[in-house]
Amino acid sequence: MKAVIAGVLVLFLGFWMVQAPNSLAQFAQDGGAWLWDLTATIFSASIDFLSALFG
Repeated sequence: MKAVIAGVLVLFLGFWMVQAPNSLAQFAQDGGAWLWDLTATIFSASIDFLSALFG
């Protein structure tokens, strides 16, 4: 089942890359920025929480 889902995902991304590479690149860039912001927020919140707990 996992192989089927992975295969469909690869086919979808390949089709998207051939049909509209600019929109795929923009989506990847926006997703990367969102992931980076989320990671920074989580680390900042963790540092603030631990500082309040032990500081």
